[in-house]
Amino acid sequence: MPTLTLIEHDGTEHQVTGEIGQSVMQAAMFASVPGIQGDCGGACSCATCHAYVDDHWHARVPEAEGSEADMLEYAVERRATSRLTCQLVISEALDGVVLHLPVSQY
Repeated sequence: MPTLTLIEHDGTEHQVTGEIGQSVMQAAMFASVPGIQGDCGGACSCATCHAYVDDHWHARVPEAEGSEADMLEYAVERRATSRLTCQLVISEALDGVVLHLPVSQY
């Protein structure tokens, strides 16, 4: 199972494992990672699972497109590396990915 690292705004790290095909948001919520709200349940209709892809991983993670790119317009403190974790699907290619969480999702 791929391992993901989610880092809270205060530097607290959470190592999470997820199943291939599962969203990063689902894996984070199942592991009770603080800072991932997922208010819409993964339907890409809110921005409460917003995270920043670590700079070392940014080139390996596809850019947000379509409805995700539109929804990111509502994310608090959007950056070039912003993604919605409900739209990041866990794969072997994401094994070891590092994501940083914003101070707030609202």
